[in-house]
Amino acid sequence: MPYTSLRDWDRSHLEWPDAPAPAAAAPSVRTVVGWITRHPDTLTEEEITRLKTVLDACPELGLTHELVRDFAQLLVRRTGADLPNWISAARAAQLPGMTGFAHGLTTDLEAVTAGLTVHWSSGGTEGAVNRVKKIKRQLYGRAGFELLRKMILLQ
Repeated sequence: MPYTSLRDWDRSHLEWPDAPAPAAAAPSVRTVVGWITRHPDTLTEEEITRLKTVLDACPELGLTHELVRDFAQLLVRRTGADLPNWISAARAAQLPGMTGFAHGLTTDLEAVTAGLTVHWSSGGTEGAVNRVKKIKRQLYGRAGFELLRKMILLQ
């Protein structure tokens, strides 16, 4: 045990002139996913170079990067008509996460296409429903209908 303590102290307090510089640690999966899913304009120069290094090392990840960027363009440009082409490209890639996502989109393709094309949104209604459900969960078993009604109307 003392030898381990001495070795640990030695490593933390002494500098070796001939010691090689520590290699840069590989980025975590969460970090790489963040680089892939963020808008390219928000990445720093260092992040861009590290992302290119990771993409060069793994061709499947490079293909995933392209598919994610293409899907982001579908969302930004609201071009729902191009969705079937993207789905066929994602299926052809044979990447487990992408094929599952593409299959999920095809289960209700008309609704997804409309969501990518139409400019109307039910976000306000969904937000109000979510708020009412939250209040109901908070008050469950504690109060009657009158208090629930007042809580919903007052907020």
